[in-house]
Amino acid sequence: MATHGIKLLALSGGILLATQGCAALGLTAFGAGAGVAGGTGTSYTLDSVAYRTFTISVDDMRRATLSALKRMDIKVQTDEAIPEGRRLVAQAGDRSIDIELERLTSRTTRMRVNVKHGWIFRDRATAGEIIAQTEHSVDHLPTVTQKEK
Repeated sequence: MATHGIKLLALSGGILLATQGCAALGLTAFGAGAGVAGGTGTSYTLDSVAYRTFTISVDDMRRATLSALKRMDIKVQTDEAIPEGRRLVAQAGDRSIDIELERLTSRTTRMRVNVKHGWIFRDRATAGEIIAQTEHSVDHLPTVTQKEK
């Protein structure tokens, strides 16, 4: 019996040593639970960049995003066409916001939101809220609702 306990303890210790410093396992487990709280369909990278794919054209997605940013009182600094779709840069207090709208198909757009706080830190909560507010705007765009019917 004592030998079995020692083997189990040695195995546990070996696993702990082998995964020492491996934050990805814990962050992945945390991210899965936090993603549910952040809204269905919103994904986050390990560096807190938020992603969400919408069934809507890039142009309608741009209108919904601008509406959400206006409702949140976030000032848009640049709004430009890029080869993949559109790129918006905005400012909210001491946070800089980079939004990319990537055209996947004529009616499918992937939204990427990166909110930076200073040189190093990312603001995951604000990125998630921008996506949530944009989703709200998408649901209330008259042209999108009419196209679906």
